[in-house]
Amino acid sequence: MTATTQQTRHDSPEQLLTPGEVAALFRVDPKTVTRWATAGRIGSIRTPGGHRRFRESEVRTLLDELTRDAETGR
Repeated sequence: MTATTQQTRHDSPEQLLTPGEVAALFRVDPKTVTRWATAGRIGSIRTPGGHRRFRESEVRTLLDELTRDAETGR
């Protein structure tokens, strides 16, 4: 990876996911993702139209943690 590529990635805005996209990653219903956000289990932001969006980096971190916990039997 070149310095230019690293700089471009660093300056690019965070990728935002819809509840449906998050649900597909976790293999749950989108309403479950909304409940997680309401309960504070996963952070979300609201669009100007009031829709929830989730930061991809946070979603991936949670998915990695849950996968790791499942593999270790926690």
